[in-house]
Amino acid sequence: MLKCRFSKYISFIIVICSLAVVSLSGCGKDSRIILTTGFDEDELFRIDGLSCSRAEFMVYLTNIQDQYELAFGKKIWDADTGDMTLEQSLRQTVLARLAKIKMMNRMAENLNIELSSDEKKRAEKAAETYYSSLSPEEIEAMGGVNRKTITLMYNEYALACKLYDQLTADVDAEISDDEARTVTVMQIKAADRGTADSILRRLKDGESFDAIAMSESETDDMILSVAGDYEDENVRTACFALGEGELSNVVEGNDGYYIFSCLSTLDREQTDLKKEKIADERREAAFNDSYNSFAEGKRCYLNEELYEKIVFTGGGNVDTADFFDVYEKSF
Repeated sequence: MLKCRFSKYISFIIVICSLAVVSLSGCGKDSRIILTTGFDEDELFRIDGLSCSRAEFMVYLTNIQDQYELAFGKKIWDADTGDMTLEQSLRQTVLARLAKIKMMNRMAENLNIELSSDEKKRAEKAAETYYSSLSPEEIEAMGGVNRKTITLMYNEYALACKLYDQLTADVDAEISDDEARTVTVMQIKAADRGTADSILRRLKDGESFDAIAMSESETDDMILSVAGDYEDENVRTACFALGEGELSNVVEGNDGYYIFSCLSTLDREQTDLKKEKIADERREAAFNDSYNSFAEGKRCYLNEELYEKIVFTGGGNVDTADFFDVYEKSF
């Protein structure tokens, strides 16, 4: 069964406002070319001979839009994100992700990587499941998408998954406890050194850490997990030096003064999560090396006239949000 780490790598449940895209990331640097002619009807972009239709784009866009609205409500699109609206950011992110999937399919073809007959059957079954769940309004909202297009999309997504997994299969994902170690502490934050020194004296005289943290700390977060890449070096050094149950001295952090009490010198759950994160970062770096080399110089042709006409849908019976969930269940 094709279980794909690429799904995590290219996950769309992200803070999209931080991922504004100025060019199609499916191709090499500065390789986007904007055209308004020479495209087939409803052809949105073309990469290295592979085409993406408006319907494919709308399937991704509508699903991600509805996922966000389910999580944050429809008012999420009113959020101020700076230079562009959240809707514009999402549209560009979807465009870049689809471009990457298309280019990964071309790369898989170049490396003679193909889906097995069983994987193709799974993609077909996923398409049947998803398409059958759509209302007429949802089909219309997604550019009149048909079952054939949905099947193509699941096949291409599955092949991108397979490419990613094969290219990262030999990456060393064995992470030691020392490398991923995460300590858990209770913390009290003070705005100035004098207040922090006073609190430390009270703690040494036997006052409750919990009570002071809840009533006087400048932060509402009483528990803090600190890993080796924690950005505040003074805090990281102080926390890693503590033994279980030990109290720190006053620590000058980047945004205030802290006192810590160590709960655990190796938080098993957080350390394991950190191991997984480090392993994923290694895989991503290895994949990007291969991918960027392949994509360099490839040109992306965007039908900007059609792209600018695409708008958010929604309302009524348009609330489909499980395109990727159906994939995960099928594979």
